[in-house]
Amino acid sequence: MSTKVKAQPKEGVSQRSATTEAAAPLTAATPAVPIFTLSGPVTAAPAYLTERLDEATGELIQVPRFRYLPGHPRQVRFDAKAGQFNLGGVTSLGTSLSFIPLVWRVFQDDILNMGRKLWAELFYADDKGAICAVLFHGYSVENLYRLLEPLFYDDLTLADVFITVTAAKKETTKDGKKATYYIAEFTHQAADPAEVAARQDFARDFAIYRAETYTGAADTRLQHAYTVPSEDYDDTPTRPAAVAAAPSPLRLAA
Repeated sequence: MSTKVKAQPKEGVSQRSATTEAAAPLTAATPAVPIFTLSGPVTAAPAYLTERLDEATGELIQVPRFRYLPGHPRQVRFDAKAGQFNLGGVTSLGTSLSFIPLVWRVFQDDILNMGRKLWAELFYADDKGAICAVLFHGYSVENLYRLLEPLFYDDLTLADVFITVTAAKKETTKDGKKATYYIAEFTHQAADPAEVAARQDFARDFAIYRAETYTGAADTRLQHAYTVPSEDYDDTPTRPAAVAAAPSPLRLAA
């Protein structure tokens, strides 16, 4: 169905005079009011798709930029004793991380055999396009709220900014002895709108969660785009077909 959009009156012309002119019979001195006709609904491919050469056919195909095994993102750990981030408890990632979040939640639950705590779980795409998940608890969650509050009042969310998480050294005294520990501190800066759009589209089309930390019994305080698939959803790994339009929601991205 075509949609007609009437042009707005130019600056300096009142709405009343514009309406009168539009309704008056056309003469040589009365220009026609421009009419813009849209051919139909405008659709666009998801922003996370990129072109790749299919070696089998020699054709250019569109595939997701990000890789994600449903329910099993890469596990990035924050070691609060050493002040280091690591991948799977093995590969050191240094004392800070920088990324654009695409999914997050703040919740209270008993997970990973650590008792019931307040947690913040953030999901992001690393520099290789792999979807990762990182957890924080304790004072680190309080620091995250210190970032969330000003963003909220500026009508922004974590999904709109590029954040840096840094391990900050703290000291405490117990039984007359000093002990050192680290908490996460959060800062942010403006993010590339194109990168933000790619992540938001991906979070819309795929169920982003970590199976190990989902119990179904969480007391959720905040969440953004966090999605757990229904019980009948089959997350068996499959290679996605080449697509030119939006892929089916909740499938494997590879």
